[in-house]
Amino acid sequence: MTDTSGTAAPAPGASKLRWLVVAIPYLWLVVFFLVPFLIVLKISFSTYAIAQPPYEPVFDQLSTVWERAQQFTLDSYRYLTEDPIYLRSYLSSLRIAAISTVLLLLIGFPIAYGMARAPSNMRTTLLMLVILPFWTSFLIRVYAWIGILKPEGLLTVFLQWIGIFGPDQQVHLLNTDWAVFIGIVYSYLPFMILPLYATLEKLDDTLLEAAADLGARPFKSFWVITVPLSMPGVIAGSFLCFIPIVGEFVIPDLLGGSDTLMIGRQLWNEFNANRDWPTSSAVAVVLLLILVVPIMIFQNYGRRTAQ
Repeated sequence: MTDTSGTAAPAPGASKLRWLVVAIPYLWLVVFFLVPFLIVLKISFSTYAIAQPPYEPVFDQLSTVWERAQQFTLDSYRYLTEDPIYLRSYLSSLRIAAISTVLLLLIGFPIAYGMARAPSNMRTTLLMLVILPFWTSFLIRVYAWIGILKPEGLLTVFLQWIGIFGPDQQVHLLNTDWAVFIGIVYSYLPFMILPLYATLEKLDDTLLEAAADLGARPFKSFWVITVPLSMPGVIAGSFLCFIPIVGEFVIPDLLGGSDTLMIGRQLWNEFNANRDWPTSSAVAVVLLLILVVPIMIFQNYGRRTAQ
């Protein structure tokens, strides 16, 4: 069947199928992201109470809008501004996430570039080696670093064995920010490598050949051609690592010390140790805004530059 322009008209069920394909991911986001976020947002406007659950309900069996509005309180958000530990935790989380993302990019880019330039019959094996750590529990892999970094751990034994350390010398990396950086880089490295590899693997080799024919040296060709064309992978990998690192809890809790401030640990303390659900919900809402707003600004900027 064709329309007046001569093009084939879509099948009767095609529009419904397209609508279903679009609706399923949106339904997933609504059920598993928007609804939980609204629940957390509602709790953040409530008041702490010694009860079960530990807060005074909002929007419960009230008839007028004014009575419902009176139950809202900004005490939890006000408390975040009054206690400097939260501001320090947010800034420390952003600092650790930014440094870790840079380290991941510096380590992951050469690995991804080497994988993309490897022979075709080896790329599948190399890709499998990158994915292989996911076959082991994330928690077990972080616990393994405790056995490596503790003063009497494997790293100390190895350095003593090769003669760098004496019999009485030990490595004191555990419970420091260095241990946190090591754990984060190790755990999130595949998330940086995979987007970079997907971008570099599609790179047109004829562009590098043309640059060589025009007299460009390999190093200059790399910076002028390879790096700009790999920016989509760099941006995707950086966001894929930076966002979850900001809210990371397991790695700083197991490998970091008492001086390692990250907002994920503060959120866990408020929710589980202090049982202050309104404050912990406010911490989560502010954290989400800190991460979502820059992403929206970047997407808007990218959309404008693409037009």
